Amino acid sequence: MKNLSGLMKQASQMQAKMQEMQAKVEAMVIEGQSGAGMVRVSLSGAGVLKSVAIDPKLADPAEMEMLQDLLVAAHADAKRKLDTAMQAEMAQVTGGLQLPPGMKLPF
Repeated sequence: MKNLSGLMKQASQMQAKMQEMQAKVEAMVIEGQSGAGMVRVSLSGAGVLKSVAIDPKLADPAEMEMLQDLLVAAHADAKRKLDTAMQAEMAQVTGGLQLPPGMKLPF
């Protein structure tokens, strides 16, 4: 029965660490950029687009297609950085424990 009690205590500690990690990640703001910094976007830790900054030189109507492509690329850059930050936070909480493919915490 001692093992079960110890296991429950560990699970409770892991849950507290997961909640702390989630709060930390949600408070993050990650910036992505494209076009050598001419387009920048910021995402919240939840992946919500918070802001967009566009170099005024790109406001040429003839360049709208390029601007749209750069916005998508900047968002993808920020999302990739957010995913990396989340994985780093998760590794700290799980102590490097590798989860099976497709399994994400919290459940």
